[in-house]
Amino acid sequence: MPYVVTQSCCADASCVVACPVNCIHPAPGEPGFATAEMLYVDPRSCVGCGACTTACPVGAVVPDTALTPEQEPFRELNAAYYDAFPHADRTPLALVPPQRRLRRSRPVRVAVVGAGPAGLYTADELLQHPEVTVDVLDRLPTPYGLLRAGVAPDHQHTKEAERLFRAIEEQPGFRYLLGVEVGRDVTRAELDERYDAVVWTVGASADRRLEVPGEDLPGSSSATALVGWYNGHPDHRDLAVDLSHERVVVIGNGNVALDVARVLTADPDDLARTDVADHALAALRASAVREVVVVGRRGPGQASFTTPELVGLAGLARSGVVDVVVDPGGADADGAEPEGPAGDDLRSRVLRELTHRTPDPSRRRIVLRFLASPTRVLGSDRVEGVELVRNELVPDAAGVPRAKATGETEVLEAGMVLRSVGYRGRPVAGLPHEPVSGTVPNEHGRVEPGTYVAGWVKRGPTGFLGTNKACAQEAVEALLDDLDAGLLEERVTSTEDVRRLLAARDVHVVDLAGWRAIDREERRRGEAAGRPRVKLTDPVEMVETVMSAGRRGRRGLSASSR
Repeated sequence: MPYVVTQSCCADASCVVACPVNCIHPAPGEPGFATAEMLYVDPRSCVGCGACTTACPVGAVVPDTALTPEQEPFRELNAAYYDAFPHADRTPLALVPPQRRLRRSRPVRVAVVGAGPAGLYTADELLQHPEVTVDVLDRLPTPYGLLRAGVAPDHQHTKEAERLFRAIEEQPGFRYLLGVEVGRDVTRAELDERYDAVVWTVGASADRRLEVPGEDLPGSSSATALVGWYNGHPDHRDLAVDLSHERVVVIGNGNVALDVARVLTADPDDLARTDVADHALAALRASAVREVVVVGRRGPGQASFTTPELVGLAGLARSGVVDVVVDPGGADADGAEPEGPAGDDLRSRVLRELTHRTPDPSRRRIVLRFLASPTRVLGSDRVEGVELVRNELVPDAAGVPRAKATGETEVLEAGMVLRSVGYRGRPVAGLPHEPVSGTVPNEHGRVEPGTYVAGWVKRGPTGFLGTNKACAQEAVEALLDDLDAGLLEERVTSTEDVRRLLAARDVHVVDLAGWRAIDREERRRGEAAGRPRVKLTDPVEMVETVMSAGRRGRRGLSASSR
């Protein structure tokens, strides 16, 4: 009974170490591990012991006998990886490298700016060394970054990676300084004075623009903002979202675009069992949206979405949750409809299957539209539609297919246009900035001795949740190299110096106990509503929740001491 990985996973790689026959790859240190969409179980080597299932923090590994119809394609996806990469030289057990130890045993204090996945993976790597203590700062009162505010609410299994981060938080030497904005509440120079090193993991918070006329009309927004809106991010909870029109157009066809399309066409009763924000759930219940068109400038073979996300979308179509229609780019020269993408790989076959599905007009619909680009967003006072130009694929000098406009245009009526064409990093005060990539220039995570970067601010907005683990490991290696080389000056300030500085400025710092109080309150409200949690979206309410829990704790302590 072989086991099967059934989703894009967190790349924690606990399953790799747990496997007694080394049948899960790519493993840490192997080519492709840092960029793989997921890990894969070799069905020919798997002995069916189930150790991987026990180790997986997000429930992504299941026995092949327990696969649902929607998960069935993952059986082939796992096996196909080993057809291409047999890993014939694998060792009987996964190799675990020896833990590095510092050459000099002295206290080392590190600040990590950003409490998202990259920041917490960085803290985890640092805390493997008992000499190191870590303060993790974030401007929001809540941690976890895109895991909390970016993962779609219908992907609750992915959010189970929170258990990994909870384990990191509970390690000795870990401390949160949440609700602290670097640049406003404390400067980079003040951090540099108080820590041996500072690692910046601030992500890429800006979205790329379309640069077409009408882009700034009301009703034209970024998919990033909409994701934050339905996930309860404090920056986007007041976003004006008008769902009174039957059609929404999303420009770009990466995983975020598919997330938005699924959420906008989902049954609100299904979303009511998730942690979707209350204000978004109310708006989605009243929504008139019947169709979401996801537009990609190139063909199906060049689409940005990953195979696991496409398989999941096709599963929803097969189960009748939503219609999924593929428009490969219009009729061919003879006027006949194209047969869809060529190729015998799973991705191509799924797209061909969707191309030939018979639409059901009674269902909400997601249209995957290829070979089209926006030329302008239409409307007078607000969005009324979008003009698209049809493209053709023309290979460049290197043979890479590029989209070339044909000049043939059409208009799609729509009440909302969302751009989902990538993220950009904003400049960080006091750090160098590379405007083309939106990153901080670095060498393997090192900006200069004492200053390091990890995550999207280091490599750009690429990869998956688990990609941040390998990225953090590289940055921490650079930090440790500098520490061993004597390049980091030892600081003489106390561990409480930053807290005293923030207190003097009347900054309400949320520590680990405070975050736990917010978490408990959200889960308490969720339990009452039959949901995983009901998120607090107002930072003021979050701080009040923390302060209220603190007062109750002090009363309990006083009572217990009498």
